[in-house]
Amino acid sequence: MPQPSVHARYLAADRSYREHAASCSGCDLSAPADGGCEGARLYESFTRLQDAYLNRQRQQRR
Repeated sequence: MPQPSVHARYLAADRSYREHAASCSGCDLSAPADGGCEGARLYESFTRLQDAYLNRQRQQRR
């Protein structure tokens, strides 16, 4: 099975964080809660994949 594209992984990470933020009183859509909740890990994954996707988009435009 082929590995999902960066875009697909970026969207999945966004969806995962949004689902978490909807059920976590400490997290919101712009930032995770301070502390040890899962939101920090999900948000970090989302931001890394977002950066990778945007960098790829910039490279393709050159």
